[in-house]
Amino acid sequence: MSQSVGDVLQSPESSQSLTAATSQSNHQQSLTLATSESARHRRKIAALEEKIQVLESGHALKQRETNYYMSQGRAIRRLVTLYDNIEDLVAENDRRCDLEDDENMTLEQDRLQMGYITLNTALRWFQTKASDIEEYEEYCHMVKKLRQGADSPIPRSTPEEKHYHGFVDDTCGKMLCPTELDWNDPTVRAGIRDHTDGHVVTEMSWPAFLYHKYTADPNNLEEGLFKSALLLQAYKAVFTSPSSAKDITCEGEGANIIENNRRAQRVVYRTRKVKTHVAQIIGVHKVTPRSIAYISCQLRFALSSVTSWRSVDGDFDYIPFWHNIVDFFEKPPGRLAHEKVDRLLSWWTRKVFGTSRRTEISEGAKANMSVNALARQRLQLDDAMFDSE
Repeated sequence: MSQSVGDVLQSPESSQSLTAATSQSNHQQSLTLATSESARHRRKIAALEEKIQVLESGHALKQRETNYYMSQGRAIRRLVTLYDNIEDLVAENDRRCDLEDDENMTLEQDRLQMGYITLNTALRWFQTKASDIEEYEEYCHMVKKLRQGADSPIPRSTPEEKHYHGFVDDTCGKMLCPTELDWNDPTVRAGIRDHTDGHVVTEMSWPAFLYHKYTADPNNLEEGLFKSALLLQAYKAVFTSPSSAKDITCEGEGANIIENNRRAQRVVYRTRKVKTHVAQIIGVHKVTPRSIAYISCQLRFALSSVTSWRSVDGDFDYIPFWHNIVDFFEKPPGRLAHEKVDRLLSWWTRKVFGTSRRTEISEGAKANMSVNALARQRLQLDDAMFDSE
């Protein structure tokens, strides 16, 4: 028969349980020291603020890292490759690492590998950073931000701005005309504009704007190539500053040291109070083959009547055009051609960045300079005296 609630509460067992529970509760309360409620709230607020600060600092660090990757990415299209993806360059180098030798490679594979080498020259931290990253997601984030920096939107030209560009304009047409054709000939001008046989303009012809004084010698097509004033101005406008593009001279192989120093001082004075230019941001101190190829494509686009950037303009394809320029510098057919390329790049560096070549001095050249030569002579005299004694 069931017991009533009152009977249960009055039972001896129930009384003992209540007494034990009350004793335990009193014991627990005795271990608690009363504190100010406002003090407890202040400590909780301080702890939460500390957590927020940690989260914000992590977010700020991540944002700075992202901004750095994007700013560094600006160098990729200008210095490394105009069209290839970073992933393709890395994949080609990884593929070669798994091979016993790198012989029998295709031209395209060699271009990708040279692109990877150039990438690590332009971004010296890339290979170490890519190797040290443990999380693949973090690596993908880095590559993504580099790609975003590389593929920053190119300003579009309005149709009105380029309506009189291209072959419809005599000045632009002369610059774009293949060097094997004479733009001054009315038949040639009409043939180019009508795309007639023998007058089709493709990337297989060097355009006149690449040549010194915009004229080529058909018997010596290398003479004056990549030495035009317009090309040099375009390079400086992009890599240094638009104002520096006004102060150039392309005459002769030598350099007028006094005039060049004056010009450099004027540029430095004018740029003291302006923002950092592209060459400083991406750490460029000398002209490279792929940067010349980049500017050549940009200048060709500027002279054309096309209003938005695309790889194909009528019969002209920019991708093989870029490859033709890069191959001219990176794949010279022999020692003499290689020496000419080196001299041409040195000429470009002097014209763009000034006459200083301190960083390019080889160890052999340094050893032959008089300070080091005198040190060797004194040491030799001391050794000779020691031996005689």
